[in-house]
Amino acid sequence: MMGRLLAGTAVFAAAAVAFGFLLLPIVAIFSRVSPGRLVAQLSHPVVTDALVLSLKTNAIAQALVLLLGTPAAYLLATRRIPGRSLAVVLVELPLVLPPAVAGIGLIAAFGRFGLLGGTLDALGIRLGLTQAAVVIAVAYVASPLYVRQAIAAFEEVDPDLVAAARTLGAGPAKTFFRVALPLAGGGLAAGAALCFARALGEFGATIMFAGSLRGVTQTVPLAIYEQFSLDFDTALAMGALLVVISVALLLSLKLSLSWQPSRRTSVSAFARSS
Repeated sequence: MMGRLLAGTAVFAAAAVAFGFLLLPIVAIFSRVSPGRLVAQLSHPVVTDALVLSLKTNAIAQALVLLLGTPAAYLLATRRIPGRSLAVVLVELPLVLPPAVAGIGLIAAFGRFGLLGGTLDALGIRLGLTQAAVVIAVAYVASPLYVRQAIAAFEEVDPDLVAAARTLGAGPAKTFFRVALPLAGGGLAAGAALCFARALGEFGATIMFAGSLRGVTQTVPLAIYEQFSLDFDTALAMGALLVVISVALLLSLKLSLSWQPSRRTSVSAFARSS
């Protein structure tokens, strides 16, 4: 009895320390930044410029990731093509690359003297120190979170439903949009939320590939780094703002995971539209 009590106490203490360790930095930020201070900082030019730029570039990167990553994930989830395992590894590789390595790689690939630099220069395209470079950097770093989640979501779609749609005369495109996509919608939304959250906090690859020019390439994380040595209160306020946005994204992630159309609903909807 005493041994169980000690074991339970040790487990509870370890859990308390773990949760305290995870929560303490967040609590520390908001203990220094009042709600009024946070709202007031939203009108600060540095904060406004960085926030608008972050939302703009992340929205563009998110659109590109969804547009290109969704069909790629569907292909990898439903086709056992040669080299599939290698392709999945390549998709996941940016997740484990140090941000500095990702930035160096983007410079080596798309920089003025990179592998594609001459071709891009001949076309009059220069990516360095531009918002396009920010989009590329955040998309490269964050896209694996969406693609990997999308692969898992499509793998969970019942292949019998897809086969039933095909027997009813639906082509590959109609089957994808009317059956597979709705059934995988919850997982895709979760992946999109994770991708956007990661893109919003991207720092290393962005500062190396795009630089940190206020109003041009300076996102919120880069502005926090700059203000850290200039105005710590402003840096704290921007940090608190990112925490609020991250919490909102996390809640949307939880909601998207809880939402999933039933198989019966999807089949009925498809049958009515056929």
